[in-house]
Amino acid sequence: MEKKKELADAKAVLFKRLYGVKPRTFENMLSILQREYDALHKKGGKPSKLPVKDKLYITLKYLREYRTMDSIAAEYGVCKGTVCLSIQWVEDTLAKDGTFSLPGKKVLKRTSASIQYIVVDVTESPINRPQKGQRAYYSEKKRHDPGHH
Repeated sequence: MEKKKELADAKAVLFKRLYGVKPRTFENMLSILQREYDALHKKGGKPSKLPVKDKLYITLKYLREYRTMDSIAAEYGVCKGTVCLSIQWVEDTLAKDGTFSLPGKKVLKRTSASIQYIVVDVTESPINRPQKGQRAYYSEKKRHDPGHH
């Protein structure tokens, strides 16, 4: 019996190392997400490309390993947009539930003496780039052309 407990503990330690949460926390997150997913799709609708469990795994991998959405998308056989939407849905759903919410700035300011760590979210965010045909709309004032006055 001792050997089974040791094996279960070792698996729990490995799981925490891989995903950043204990298996029990993962199961709590999964039940919240599954309940919300079932409520959203109670009346039908297009099923998701990924099961709820995979969406949670993707989110935890993304946050834990600092992997790009492209590499996760390749691993799961979906597009980057699906990964992005999955991560956003998981984060928003868990935040809305409140069970796993972090304290806000006001709490941090009040308890600054007892703060040991501050986590900064540096996740990927899209950058606005110029459109391909933008040169046609480029201001003439900025371009020096000796033929124009």
